[in-house]
Amino acid sequence: MTSFDALDEEIRDARERARRRERLTRQRATLAGQIDEVARLLAELERQLAKEDRDVVKLEQGGFFASLFGTKEERLARERAEAEAVRQRVHGQRTRLEWLGADLRTAEASLAEVASADGELNGLLARKERMLLDSDDPRGRQLAGIAEQLAHVEADLREHEEARHAGMAAANGVGHVLRSLGGARGASTWDVLGGGTIADMVEHGHLRNADQAAWQAQRALDVFSRELADVGVVAHPRLPKVDTRWFADMVFDNVIVDMYRHQKITRTGQEVQEVARWIDGMLGQLAAQCEELSRQRDALATRRENLLEA
Repeated sequence: MTSFDALDEEIRDARERARRRERLTRQRATLAGQIDEVARLLAELERQLAKEDRDVVKLEQGGFFASLFGTKEERLARERAEAEAVRQRVHGQRTRLEWLGADLRTAEASLAEVASADGELNGLLARKERMLLDSDDPRGRQLAGIAEQLAHVEADLREHEEARHAGMAAANGVGHVLRSLGGARGASTWDVLGGGTIADMVEHGHLRNADQAAWQAQRALDVFSRELADVGVVAHPRLPKVDTRWFADMVFDNVIVDMYRHQKITRTGQEVQEVARWIDGMLGQLAAQCEELSRQRDALATRRENLLEA
């Protein structure tokens, strides 16, 4: 028996427990989805059953109108049969929900038994890695090189993911600005068509909201640009100014001013939309880069594990 045989046996056992944990984790997620689906279906059936029961009660208490489309007894028998059919489906789905709940509890109990499997496996692999690095085994040099590459890839991936999350926050902020400007554009259209003071008030309310949202969105864009700089992208995205002035409305409230203001709101919306499209394009690039870096990381991790488990 070599110096690694006993450790390799522990690694194989830990690997099997880790794979069991992966299977159980997938099973738990599937069961949770099934439970949610059945719970929604059951709620719909219970509402339907309540309606069917109400229909039966109405017929039981009804008189002349209950017999317009057939005898009361015939309609009552039909309604009772329909209610009973739904009641059976409710019972079946409740039973199914109980079964799924029991399966989920079993999966969670089994999962708890192997909850530490990943940590145990990583600990054993790290222990063997240290032994190989301290030995004359040629795998030690390969592992050292892989470790260095892995550290670089993981750092790059972390920075790209941070940039992507910042971009998603910026996209959300810009989306809020666009929604507010859309409201202002709708009110402005109403104003051009003769909406008057009420349209002015609604329009300016949306513009104030857009202005406030724009400041928050610009802050998110500034954070996004800093995160992009960390991954080698230089960008300085800027949102246009949202004009919230009331002077023209108070002094020169006429169709010409209304048209000018409507066009200005439209142009501002178009400029904000350009920023939104730019963010969307950057997010696409970042997602592709994250995917590529993840593949590189996984390939390096697999090479490391293959060396350690050889």
